[in-house]
Amino acid sequence: MNVRRSAAALAASAVLCVGAASAVLCVGAAPAALADTAPPSPSAPPVIPSGLYGKNDPTYDGVWRQSFALLAQHTVGVKPAKAAVDWLVGQQCANGGFAAFRADASAACEATTMFDTNATAAAVQALKTLGGQDAAVKKSTDWLKSVQNEDGGWSYVPGSPSDANSTALVISALAVAGDKPAEVKSKAGKSAYQGLAAFQLGCAAEPAGDRGAFAYQPLDGKLTANADATAAAALAGLGQGSAVALSASDTPATPLTCPPASADAAADPAALAQGATGYLAEALKKDGHLTAVTPGADQPTPDTGNTADAVIALAAAGHKQSAAGALEWLKGNSAQWAQGNPAGLGTLILAAHATGADPKSFGGTDLVAALNATGPAPQGADSSATSVDGKKDKPSGGQNIWWIVLAGAAAGMGIGILLSGRRKKNRL
Repeated sequence: MNVRRSAAALAASAVLCVGAASAVLCVGAAPAALADTAPPSPSAPPVIPSGLYGKNDPTYDGVWRQSFALLAQHTVGVKPAKAAVDWLVGQQCANGGFAAFRADASAACEATTMFDTNATAAAVQALKTLGGQDAAVKKSTDWLKSVQNEDGGWSYVPGSPSDANSTALVISALAVAGDKPAEVKSKAGKSAYQGLAAFQLGCAAEPAGDRGAFAYQPLDGKLTANADATAAAALAGLGQGSAVALSASDTPATPLTCPPASADAAADPAALAQGATGYLAEALKKDGHLTAVTPGADQPTPDTGNTADAVIALAAAGHKQSAAGALEWLKGNSAQWAQGNPAGLGTLILAAHATGADPKSFGGTDLVAALNATGPAPQGADSSATSVDGKKDKPSGGQNIWWIVLAGAAAGMGIGILLSGRRKKNRL
């Protein structure tokens, strides 16, 4: 779920997008009025608020990356800067919803504000986990319930058809906030889990290896397995958020139970999660990581963000051994993807925490220090400059060596690597 933001831009152009965090597949064409319009001239570099993590344009992922940064810091015992928490709280609109990013948070949200269920769900997780923000959390969960679709699910932008990613993220946020998702029902009487269950590929799906997976949305009436949606759905089925405590159990993931124990899949959220984690475990066996075909490419490339999400989901279900190979792959291959990327670094910290790995020595990188370096210094932190690899700044010779190593790694990993903060899904 950490390259989620790009889909919002596409949605604004009325392009139907089907996909997930790090790879969004768009079908159909942009409106003719847009197709014949010359691309806009380059705009001025974005102004990055002082309380925000990351230096890249926050238009589509500001709240998302801030939420994951704060959530990850809290999980490893780091007390975030007050300015960082205040920035996130200040992004909330009066109705409780969040947009992906508001450059002027002092201005009231309007009818034209593009509210974002994914950003709101991420903010709920972060603010509830940090504590002391019960009023803000309650306003957000009330807003999320108010935009539930009649089928029980949620869409990325309220008023659109439900998708599995958004539905799962909202369910996880509600669970973290203390609500009971099974009891959250639409005006038509459909529960949140009924909305989610509609996206799972069941026992009749072909190929058989896709059974248990979740689709993002139906395409031409058909459900297609989507790893990002599946990882999010697994956490939702377990009633957990992204900050997963180390499980005392460790059993191998198993395929979807067929025939199902119950004809009503939504009646047993744990069964939804069981099928999802079974699919993820099998998908990881091929290469030790997940892959995706990115926009403009014709061959799949490693999908670091979704791989990290899959590790978190498997660990949450007590399947650490099923996640072990992917965890090792992340240790050796995520540095370029995560560099300067708050959501990416936060997700890796959460993956390390969930599996019992050391986030301060993750493939040779101190993820915690690297994340801290992307935003305002945490409370009680040494104010000395810290480089993006999580080490104190050294004379230029030491820095040059690090950059040479990183450049070599980038060349070896190829141009298919995405330097984004995983949305999607991410989306985004």
